[in-house]
Amino acid sequence: MVAGGLIVKSNIRKVVKEIDKENAVSSVAEEVGMALEKKVEEILSNGIKRAKANQRKTLQARDL
Repeated sequence: MVAGGLIVKSNIRKVVKEIDKENAVSSVAEEVGMALEKKVEEILSNGIKRAKANQRKTLQARDL
């Protein structure tokens, strides 16, 4: 895992409230942040591999 992390817990709650128009979800478990962090790291890792395969030093949105 990346030190410091990319995912901010308070932002997860804000986004869940914005997306959940019916207010069906009242709280977010601690593990959600950790799972999101892992997913983001996987996406970035795969994107880096794709950028390298295309002989680029710049990670672009299309690599994700």
